[in-house]
Amino acid sequence: MKIILRTGLLAGAVIFAAICGKAGYADEVQLQTPKYQFNKETIIRGGQFFAQNCLTCHSMKYLRYNRLVVDLGLDEKFIKDNFMTPSGAEYLRGMTTAMPPESAAKWLNAAPPDLTLAARYRGIDWIYTYLRSFYWDPGKPGGWNNHVFPGVAMPNVLFSYSGTTDDKGNVLEKAGYTSEEYDRITTDLAVWMRYTSDPSIIVRRQIAPYVIGFLLIFTLLAYLLKRAYWRDVH
Repeated sequence: MKIILRTGLLAGAVIFAAICGKAGYADEVQLQTPKYQFNKETIIRGGQFFAQNCLTCHSMKYLRYNRLVVDLGLDEKFIKDNFMTPSGAEYLRGMTTAMPPESAAKWLNAAPPDLTLAARYRGIDWIYTYLRSFYWDPGKPGGWNNHVFPGVAMPNVLFSYSGTTDDKGNVLEKAGYTSEEYDRITTDLAVWMRYTSDPSIIVRRQIAPYVIGFLLIFTLLAYLLKRAYWRDVH
């Protein structure tokens, strides 16, 4: 009994600490919610941008290229031309970066993480806000820092879209693109990462109306059967 009580108290303390930690984090940085439609067009745009700009460092090894045929309706040629950017990429294997992990650790002090499940762990609001929260920090080795992830080693690879600002938001260098283009890129990337973290969501949404319809019909039949049984009882 004492062991159960102690375990319960410990679990409660852990949950309380986690809630307090999240509350403090939310107060410190207000996460932004992107405005988007979770459709195939948005996912494909985000995937193309990721493959052509982010796959150099970050992998998505838990998502195979041929999965894009089933989920997004893409053909093999389109995938090879627009998604399989690293040389040596294999159609039936995951999206892996061309940068060897040992070289990445040597050049960047740590190998960039795999991002397949990042949205499931962090959430789409976190990813969207993170991409938009870089600022110039001369004290950092790479010159960049991030409000959401202080001390991050990743540079602001979207600086040409966002421009360069200091930690107060003062513009140091103007962007080469409009704010609408910048917002679309960051939104598309966040939506793409939401898809990769749970690819079955597209199929689930497609079959959901049929499943609900079946359950409603089954419920009606079960109710009629119940009435028929109880008619004989009474």
